[in-house]
Amino acid sequence: MLYCVKMDVNIPRDLDPERVETIKAAEKKRAIEIQESGKWPHLWRVVGEYANISVFDVSGNDELHELLSSLPLFPYMKIQVTPLAKHPSSIA
Repeated sequence: MLYCVKMDVNIPRDLDPERVETIKAAEKKRAIEIQESGKWPHLWRVVGEYANISVFDVSGNDELHELLSSLPLFPYMKIQVTPLAKHPSSIA
């Protein structure tokens, strides 16, 4: 199943800066792992926001939740998930 996922990140300002950098490094590592698995084929930055829009290709809701909750920034994210279906007019 394909899902469009918008992730808005909101790290608390009072979080220790060294801790923030550690979390961001771990986030990058985990995001690369998921992308290399083929389950995260598209990752796009939202201009002007600390946010991204991504497409995940997974077996279903449970796998998507498992992947999203494995991200180190997950506790600081607001996530919006939209299931996708093939459009009848798409030539792809």
